[in-house]
Amino acid sequence: MSTPHIDAAAGAFADTVLLPGDPVRARHIATQLLQDAEQVSNVRDMPGFTGHWRGRRISVMGTGMGIPSCSLYATELVREYGVRRLVRVGTCGATGADVQLGDIVVALGASTDSRVNRLRFGGYDLAALASFDLVRSVADAAQRAGARVRIGNVFSTDLFHHPDPALFDLLERHGVLGVEMEAAGLYGAAAALGVEAIAVLAVSDHIRRGEAMTPQQRATGLDAMLRIVLDGVAA
Repeated sequence: MSTPHIDAAAGAFADTVLLPGDPVRARHIATQLLQDAEQVSNVRDMPGFTGHWRGRRISVMGTGMGIPSCSLYATELVREYGVRRLVRVGTCGATGADVQLGDIVVALGASTDSRVNRLRFGGYDLAALASFDLVRSVADAAQRAGARVRIGNVFSTDLFHHPDPALFDLLERHGVLGVEMEAAGLYGAAAALGVEAIAVLAVSDHIRRGEAMTPQQRATGLDAMLRIVLDGVAA
């Protein structure tokens, strides 16, 4: 079995797949966090792995940046490999005044400037939402770990270098916690495919205050978040 973008054998992926955008981060999760991980795919240097976390079979697959790339991998994993839970893990830039560097943001919903969900949803606005069961599991895991977690809306943009600085004023006024590039598309794809999805993000930058994690803080903070996510989805 293979697709144009995944060359894994049938049954190679677990029913739960972590989806970091960065292929280097995918390899890091597999080699540093999962037990007995084996690489199962590597088309276009976008690797996929399957291993175990606390006895539960878990996979990880890089997706690249942006809604089109993330949606592509999500769709092929579900349609061709039977994946049932899609878990985006990554970073975001904060817009909320009370959000801090290192906070964990669980994207309960995802607004967007992309048209992808309108294309899926007959031209109407789809409420792009996470799976409640996954949100509850990850939030419970974060609470047990004593981590600072924020649950709410994020904004998925098609433009990393956005030309309209007034956008961030608008997002802050509407209580949007942070900006990233994949969640809304992932949630729309999951809804169309009938599976569960969640996006969990470490706040690496604060757009309003011009703050940013150091490379060491970023690495340490992401690993702490990833352990919480793994505990949550394995529960």
